[in-house]
Amino acid sequence: MIDIQKVTYRYLGKPALVEADLQIEAGDSVAVIGPNGSGKSTLLKLLGGLLHPSEGRYLLDGKEIVEAALKDPVYSRQFHQRIGFVFQNPDTQLFCSSVEEEVAFGPEQMGLSVPEVKRRVDDCLALLQIADLRGEHPWNLSGGEKKRVAIAAVLAMNPEVLLLDEPMNGIDPKGKAFLRDLLLRLNAAGKTVVAATHDFAYIDGLFRRAAVFSEDHRLVRDGSCGEILADRPFLARHNII
Repeated sequence: MIDIQKVTYRYLGKPALVEADLQIEAGDSVAVIGPNGSGKSTLLKLLGGLLHPSEGRYLLDGKEIVEAALKDPVYSRQFHQRIGFVFQNPDTQLFCSSVEEEVAFGPEQMGLSVPEVKRRVDDCLALLQIADLRGEHPWNLSGGEKKRVAIAAVLAMNPEVLLLDEPMNGIDPKGKAFLRDLLLRLNAAGKTVVAATHDFAYIDGLFRRAAVFSEDHRLVRDGSCGEILADRPFLARHNII
């Protein structure tokens, strides 16, 4: 499904990702781990079409994703319906005057009927357990509540792939447990889930695979999440623990 081939990304001439090779199949669950500044967020933004490779290729179902194509509104809309991105900071993502409007925005842009938009909004508010917040302004919510609204807004588009940048940041232990269970259920329902995270207490058993990036922005290991998390010397050597 997703095929990253020798992808390098440079920011102001400095490498943020170096010759990354990564393949993700439909229905997979992948934790992207590594020290701060190793390229985790950069990778997710490339997968989400928010950044574009300086070198190398990004293919989705065998078709290369390039900046020129994503400038076409129709193609861009189709791409973002398939690939949903949840930012680390939900304030980056939320801009409507109510939670209900926030969750409805994506389906409305897809041109769905009013009844279908309402159904998706109701379903996603219920799924994230925030139906009681539908009339609230997102800026008045707690960090954990904002995170749930951001996820609901993305899920309302019904994407095939869910990308999450540090999803556990800014939420309490109860919220983390809820989100862990939600991601397990979404993956079990067939969603492909990819998350950049450093919160090891919640990722063991949640992801089947882990892709590990080093301080020099290279992918140094890709394999069983459980095995990689159990390899404490490897994690220590790469300043992950």
